[in-house]
Amino acid sequence: MPGTGDGPVFDSIYQEESLISTINYRVNEAIRVPEVRLIGPNGENIGVVSIQEALRISQDAELDLVEVAPAAEPPVCRVMDFGKFIYERTKKEREARKAQTKIEVKEIRLRPKTNEHHRDLKVRDARRWLEAGMKVKVRIRFRGREITYPEIALTDLKEIAEDLSDLAIVEQAPALEGRTMLMVLAPGKGAKKK
Repeated sequence: MPGTGDGPVFDSIYQEESLISTINYRVNEAIRVPEVRLIGPNGENIGVVSIQEALRISQDAELDLVEVAPAAEPPVCRVMDFGKFIYERTKKEREARKAQTKIEVKEIRLRPKTNEHHRDLKVRDARRWLEAGMKVKVRIRFRGREITYPEIALTDLKEIAEDLSDLAIVEQAPALEGRTMLMVLAPGKGAKKK
């Protein structure tokens, strides 16, 4: 089929589809072993048969012979509709990806000289994000000689952690990274997930 003359787009799609099907499973004539343990079209265990017999059974049922356990001795093959099997498998993978929770990380930035009112506004934002189930990075940036007094920033970060202690836990303790001090808060017992 490759190089059917229907154009490069068709050829690349065909090659992609054949890669999907042949990377994980060997089908029909691609199974190159003398005998296999066969599972029939209705899920019944037929037993160990020659590959020719297994192919004949799959052709009689107008289905495909699919190697489902190549590591077994002899390999386990199943008579099934391979296209339907691949479709259902990709559908399950898609559903599993949807079910995964993606944790967003928000960030508030402060300075060592940030006044109390402005800091309270930032803490209120952090509280809202933590309640929504997001993680919050609290970053204090130093300018010029402010870096010589990291204890001011450390005190600010500890106060912020105390203010949010009812619904957050400190995931990463305050640490100096270059010209910034960073702390990461994660939703704790009082937060609801998205």
